[in-house]
Amino acid sequence: MRFSVNIPNFGDFADARTVATVAEAAEQAGWDGLFIWDHVVHDKDARRGQDFGDPWILLTAAALATSRIRLGTLVTPVARRRPHQLARQVATLDALSGGRTVLGAGLGGPVEDEYGSFGEPTDPVVLAELLDEGLDLLGRYWTGERVTHHGRHFQVDDVELLPAPVQRPRPPVWIGGFWPHRRPMRRAARWDGAAPLFDDARHGTPPTPEQVREVAAYVRAHRPADAGPFDLVVGGTSPGDPAAARALVAPLAEAGATWWDERHLMNGDRFDKLPPVLHRLHQGPPRL
Repeated sequence: MRFSVNIPNFGDFADARTVATVAEAAEQAGWDGLFIWDHVVHDKDARRGQDFGDPWILLTAAALATSRIRLGTLVTPVARRRPHQLARQVATLDALSGGRTVLGAGLGGPVEDEYGSFGEPTDPVVLAELLDEGLDLLGRYWTGERVTHHGRHFQVDDVELLPAPVQRPRPPVWIGGFWPHRRPMRRAARWDGAAPLFDDARHGTPPTPEQVREVAAYVRAHRPADAGPFDLVVGGTSPGDPAAARALVAPLAEAGATWWDERHLMNGDRFDKLPPVLHRLHQGPPRL
């Protein structure tokens, strides 16, 4: 199992220099990854007056401050992105980081705030179509070959996006979604990983081993037999005490999780503040 730190792209972490500090500290403390939210306004009422940072600029600062840890988004709402622009951003970060980029992808939300505020579609069926068509285009762009595409939502005429990413055949794509909804996990089975949240275990609350085992079995049942390695990313708030952290995380690893993503609970005022995040990451990741 590998271990990452998860931070929003607002509050203290809207500043790229602060994110670089977090990334450097995480690498020195033995963590394996840093993942950042991708929001424009998040919840407008709750976040009104807060600063936001662009996740790709924040991750660029993190890449320049580190040499080992994985860097990416959890998650980027592909349905509100132009796939060609996103493909270029991911490939550029992958080159800068020496092949350490992960794209977490999903529908994102809150839909009314993040999409509706800007006149974007809010119909979940349309958003799912945009997500799937956009993901398909990303995979094709990252080959470095010419792309022509005439789809329901996107049109591409003989385009070649170079340079291709460092990682081949592409940077890993992890798909987020809420379990027990099946469609996001069927989508994840077609890509490189799943980052599920759970109706009764949301951001900061760890799932149970039984929930992890259920997701892992479902993805295996829908994944092609000849597909490559697959990551299952779960997270929550773990204690700094090594024995207590091990007791929490080890059963999740045994159930099939391959990443533990350290996340502060969202029901307080700590998850977007630098001091509590630094305090936890300096304690180091759980040791199994």
